[in-house]
Formats: sequence, C-alpha cells, structure tokens
Amino acid sequence: MTKLHRKTALVTGGSSGLGLAIATRFIAEGAFVYITGRRQAELERAVAALGSQAASIQADVSLPGDIERMVETIRRERGAIDILVANAGIVLPQTLEQATQANYDRTFDINVKGLYFTISKALGLLRSGSSVILVSSIAANKGVPGYGTYSASKAAIRSLSRTWTAELVERGIRINTLSPGPFDTPIMDSQADTPEGAEAVKRQWAAAVPMKRLGQPEELAAAALFLASDESSYVAGIDLIVDGGAAAV
Repeated sequence: MTKLHRKTALVTGGSSGLGLAIATRFIAEGAFVYITGRRQAELERAVAALGSQAASIQADVSLPGDIERMVETIRRERGAIDILVANAGIVLPQTLEQATQANYDRTFDINVKGLYFTISKALGLLRSGSSVILVSSIAANKGVPGYGTYSASKAAIRSLSRTWTAELVERGIRINTLSPGPFDTPIMDSQADTPEGAEAVKRQWAAAVPMKRLGQPEELAAAALFLASDESSYVAGIDLIVDGGAAAV
C-alpha cells in the first residue's frame, strides 16, 4: 500500500518549484492534493500535469478572504484535511540601507501572516493524526546580506512550529518545520534579471554548499513525505533541514 493512501493534502504555493514537487510525490503515494497559488494560469498547467488526483484553488494567502474561501472549498468537497503543507512564500532581497516598508510588509504578509492564518482557519478540518508541515529555510539560522526580512520571516515560522506543537498535541496534530537550503527552482531564477545572472546566482549558492550543488525539488519532496506519513508518527516539533550540509558546516 502507498504511504498516503486515501489521504487529503493541501499544499499552498503548490503550482511550481518545491510545492509542485511535494504535490507530485504525495499523489504518487496515494493522496488527493489541493494546490494553491496566486496565478490561475500557472495553477491550471500544474493540475494538468498532476492529473485527476489534484485540484487547484486560486488564493493569495496574504488575503484573509482568500484563505477562508480556500478552506471552505476543501470543507465542501472533501470534508477534512490529513496533511497541510504551508509552503507559500516569497523572497524579496533588500539590504537594510535599501529598506522599504512595502518590502517588509509584503514579505511578512505572505511568509508569516499568510501561514499563520492558513493554519488557524484550517484547524477545524484537520483530523486527529494529521500532519502539518511548515516550510521555513536555513536562512532562519544564518546571516545572509540582503535577506534580512526573508530570514526573519522564516525564523518566525520556526518559532510558531514550537508553540503549535505544544498547543495541538492533545488534538493529535503533529507540527514540524521543513527547512530547505539552496534548491534549483524558479524562485532561485527570480533572484536575477537575466538568465546569465540567474546562472551566476546558482553557481554562487552551489559553491556555499558542502556537496557543491543545488538541491533538486524531488529531494525536498522525499523529506516532506517522511513528515507527512505515519513513518514519522513519533516526530513532532522538529526542524528537518535539507540543504546538502550548508547550515551545518
């Protein structure tokens, strides 16, 4: 039997990159997966690739009304959630000297507020024994110039996972954090204005990893599967780092 047989999963930010890889693996293991994202056309392409065991909900997690509509759709169609992967997030590099309120607000509205209220609104759908995976980053524990707001937002996620582990244990809900390092995804490409610049950024990040390469999305999906499945039934409150050794060395 597959590891997620007949489970219902929600993956926010699931239309590309790490979220799409996680959705793909979950479906291969027997789950029905909802993916969300802000761009409808991208969602439609992703669902077409994922097949009949996937559905999409257009939603911007920084908007409370979108979160409520997302949760109500799943309630109406499936009744409950077994696995929730809070993956939606953005990276808007900006140094302290360049700081703008718009950058700060947008980063925290999506990365922290959006995650916070996604979990809050979905609580009523989470079954006993369900798994919640909060996607943070090794940036939460490192000082990388230009990534102040991003790193701080990811550190907030790690803090929330500790608190929610203690709050929800009696309901049988497991909360864990999954922290990727540098991965070869579209969000990496977005860190530069040209394809040549994107390749330079990738080389720079790969050089900082002891394994001397970027991670592949499927490698993070494998870690997400562990946290989502019953194989991690005695795992709660951890930060599972998947980064080729970048945070440890």
